[in-house]
Amino acid sequence: MGVSRGEFSSRIGFIMAAAGSAVGLGNIWGFPTQTASNGGAAFVLVYLVLAFCLAYPAFMAEILIGRYGQANAVTSMQKMSRSIFQKRFAFVVGFGGIICAALILSFYGILAGWMMSFAVEPIALFMGAENVAEWVVGSTVGRNVLFTSIFMLLTVFIIRSGVENGIEKWSKRLMPMMIGLLILLIVYVMTLEGAAQGLNAYLNPDISRVLEPDLLLSALGQAFFSLSLGTSVMVIYGSYISKQENMVTIGAQVTLIDVSIAFLAGLLIIPSMYVAQAQGVQIFADDGSLIAGPALVFTVLPSLFEGMGTLGLFVGLAFFVLMSVAALTSSISMLEGPVSYLVERHEIERKTATTWTGIGILAISFVIIFNISFMLDFVATLATEYGQPIIAMLCCVFAGWIWQRNSLLEEIKLGYEEAESSLFWKIWPWYIKVVCPVAIAAVFIHSLL
Repeated sequence: MGVSRGEFSSRIGFIMAAAGSAVGLGNIWGFPTQTASNGGAAFVLVYLVLAFCLAYPAFMAEILIGRYGQANAVTSMQKMSRSIFQKRFAFVVGFGGIICAALILSFYGILAGWMMSFAVEPIALFMGAENVAEWVVGSTVGRNVLFTSIFMLLTVFIIRSGVENGIEKWSKRLMPMMIGLLILLIVYVMTLEGAAQGLNAYLNPDISRVLEPDLLLSALGQAFFSLSLGTSVMVIYGSYISKQENMVTIGAQVTLIDVSIAFLAGLLIIPSMYVAQAQGVQIFADDGSLIAGPALVFTVLPSLFEGMGTLGLFVGLAFFVLMSVAALTSSISMLEGPVSYLVERHEIERKTATTWTGIGILAISFVIIFNISFMLDFVATLATEYGQPIIAMLCCVFAGWIWQRNSLLEEIKLGYEEAESSLFWKIWPWYIKVVCPVAIAAVFIHSLL
């Protein structure tokens, strides 16, 4: 192949990039909302268990496929295929993940644009530009087009620079910034009235609820979505890892960072909800259900910041900058999937492939914006509730049933010579063949019902 490939220059580079992909709006926005809607601490407990028992094994399948193939998702899977049928199956799974990533980015960019626009509002208010502040938080086509375009431009800028100078460099910068902002906001919120009640709801589980079918399936779906499974992202990131790295350890570290930041996000959002409630903002309906739902960060939290006076402008700015950074660390991984396919399969120069792929996805975003009342939910549902579970399940099937066991073991042993006698090897192959596909199928069937 005539196109040279990039590679992460260090283990920490991959961990920051993979964790950045996993840690996005799904963690900092979706996880707390799911927690508040599904029994608080009981959901947290189930999520943590399932993230390590089911999402981690599936995550390992994807990064191992990528590291073995040293190529984009389609080529990596086809390298381990032994028949025409398997090669065609590999194309469907790999290209399906690429399409899924592009669809997710098309609506994700709109949501990220909202985060950026809400970050502009406190700046405008501080400068006395009330009309600008009102416009940037209004649900207008112009606002959506502008901020979605800005966000996509930032994403394209990073991916055009390649693996080491783009993805790795910016992940190393953005991830520490995001974690620092998150911790500072948690410390501040904990000093406010009502935070203790929210902390109790978040950390004191009702054990009787942990086996509820809806809670179990919601927690499993959140675990798979937050780790970017089923989008080809982790296959391509895995292909940029050195053959000398211990993949079992790296996978565990990324999973730990992902669930830790989701947990920290809950420490911020759930107490913030109860602080807002203490200030007179209605959070829950009479039946105990969450009123705001997915719109939580655009309704409840701005009300909380408004009640803080001038200080609330700075807290609101910090919060929405945090959300924008989280979105950007994920969006760069979603764009890399289709770009790597064009660069390697069709030998298109990286900057050209990135620019035109970004323009194409932005065009889909514009179609959604001009039909936002029904298309936003439609595309989000199509990609995350249908596309991701199916592709993630097929990746598990591929690693468990098509990839030859000896070849798989040899790949794991690169960087981990003791793999064959490890607890991981005794459990993981069976998990990936049977448990993960069945569990993901359960999530998918649940979404249909």
